Amino acid sequence: MTDLWTYLKSAGKPIVMYGMGNGADKIISVLGRYDIEVDDFFASDGFVRGQVFHGKKVLSFSDIREKYEDFIILVSFGSPRRDVLDMIYEMSGKYELYSPDVPLAGETLFDREYFESNEYKYRQVRELFADEESKIIFDNVISYKLSGKIDFLRKAVSAVQDNIFDFEKYKVTVDAGAYTGDTAREMLEKAKNIERIICLEPDFKNFKKLLRFTEENEHAKDKVCPISAGAWDTDTKVTFGTAGNRNSNAFSGGKENLVDMLKIDSVSKDHFVDYIKYDVEGAEMNALIGSRETIEKSSPDMLISLYHRSEDIFDIPLYIRENYPQYDLYLRRPECLPAWEINLCVVKK
Repeated sequence: MTDLWTYLKSAGKPIVMYGMGNGADKIISVLGRYDIEVDDFFASDGFVRGQVFHGKKVLSFSDIREKYEDFIILVSFGSPRRDVLDMIYEMSGKYELYSPDVPLAGETLFDREYFESNEYKYRQVRELFADEESKIIFDNVISYKLSGKIDFLRKAVSAVQDNIFDFEKYKVTVDAGAYTGDTAREMLEKAKNIERIICLEPDFKNFKKLLRFTEENEHAKDKVCPISAGAWDTDTKVTFGTAGNRNSNAFSGGKENLVDMLKIDSVSKDHFVDYIKYDVEGAEMNALIGSRETIEKSSPDMLISLYHRSEDIFDIPLYIRENYPQYDLYLRRPECLPAWEINLCVVKK
């Protein structure tokens, strides 16, 4: 099974990268492992202002089409926006285009070698899902990760996941990776009987916005409990990259600070927890391990992000099934590029 990186090595065509930034840096780093160079970088027509990226002048797409008769496009950014997705879909219908899968956290690349050494996990995980929709999403996500072809991602889109969870029954929830309060706001709207939302957010800038949301929202004041800490497998302090966005994590760069990391068991020990959301930028497995007592006590429903680390799409479902067989597992994913927002929905049988 040939993966994208092996194909690019032998394609014999100029490679042009659409976009700049952290995503581009990650892709360039992987290309370097294969001794593959990017021939040019481009931005959308109208957004080129003389920028230089990795020593090359950023061109417009019109410039690219004039310069090359045939080329391969690598998309280096992500988006859920309808207008952006439609633009990329249209481009992929006319040109050879890929959206490479690179991990947001960790160094493990989901390439041919990784898949073949873990193919037994693929087969095991696929059988864990409780419905056919989950299996379709799973198969297409794996095919995308290996090939970089966005047609697979377009097939790996589900209906809304809210119908899997019974929000009406939730009284106490934990929001691990609360960001600025967006998930807490949704929970307040959906869970009519909610009494407490315990919010963990380690990034200082995000936490300030979370506090502001809590203080300014009359409905949130008595129900949202903001905690300036990350979710982990023990109570400790770690060096944390404070990017001030959704990608801030204990493994990233940026300005680094020493921040508190807490077990979910520690912050929820006085409560019977009904639901936990884990979106902790690559620390999902750590956070799950730090929730063992809470899960054993109250069997909360869980929503777990599987897209930050390459290993998570296999290892987290297997961990849940091995330790907590009382659950049904579903996979859901809204439309976006690349393979972000892969959500494992864990519901008590």
